[in-house]
Amino acid sequence: MTPDQYCEDKAAKSGSSFYYSFRFLSPEKRVAITALYAFCREVDDVVDEISDEGVARTTLAWWRNEVDQMYAGSPQHPVTQSLLPAVKSYDLPRELFLEIIDGMEMDLDQARYNTFKDLHLYCYRVASVVGQLAATIFGYTDRKTLKYAHDLGIAFQLTNIIRDVGEDARRGRIYLPVDELQRFNVPAADIQNYRETAEFKALMNFQIDRAEQYYDQAMALLPEVDKKNQRTGLVMAAIYRATLAEIRLDGAQKVLNQRTSLTPIRKLWLAWKTWWFA
Repeated sequence: MTPDQYCEDKAAKSGSSFYYSFRFLSPEKRVAITALYAFCREVDDVVDEISDEGVARTTLAWWRNEVDQMYAGSPQHPVTQSLLPAVKSYDLPRELFLEIIDGMEMDLDQARYNTFKDLHLYCYRVASVVGQLAATIFGYTDRKTLKYAHDLGIAFQLTNIIRDVGEDARRGRIYLPVDELQRFNVPAADIQNYRETAEFKALMNFQIDRAEQYYDQAMALLPEVDKKNQRTGLVMAAIYRATLAEIRLDGAQKVLNQRTSLTPIRKLWLAWKTWWFA
């Protein structure tokens, strides 16, 4: 298995909505974005799959060193080997890869966030940074496109948080800000015990509204001149926004006990429609 095949396999097995949007790219950009996605999956899996905190921190430290090795031109891992040509071709900043790792390590440092401002830093590191790297690979001429990518990344991560509330609670994590739980009279125990209350539904609708605002902000920021190059991000946005709509339609409180996802056929339809008509 070549490094590129390793990354392709990693992306395909994830079943992520992102994978559907990659299919429309040119071969060079598809290899680059798939390698970036595989990098994010690798470092995310460190936190999610390694139960020993010390081992997880050591592994993340290894990945930081591997990023340095990549920028020195001698990566050891298949993912960084596949990423190296993209790093050179698109002049991707080293510090952004380290920022992603810092974001993943935040999951080892804390399981709760007091305010949305605190949560925003986490979302920036694990999603907005990725969005800016992706936007660079897709290509842009107006630097406002990086601001679009920042807000779209926040929107994606908020969607993930909304969709995965129950799953995250089973891992001992609650990403919803503490002050907002208090404002909507939702004790942490209700989430930890998967209670679908009216108060929790109101809280989740508030979260969905905020995510939608970030999607709207992102779309307003995307310069017309870069829309064609950024269609992959627009495909992702269409799929994620459709998922948000399904969550609201199902009754937002149900995220505690089920994970809403679109069928592969619907994802492909949204991807095709958005790619050709965005």
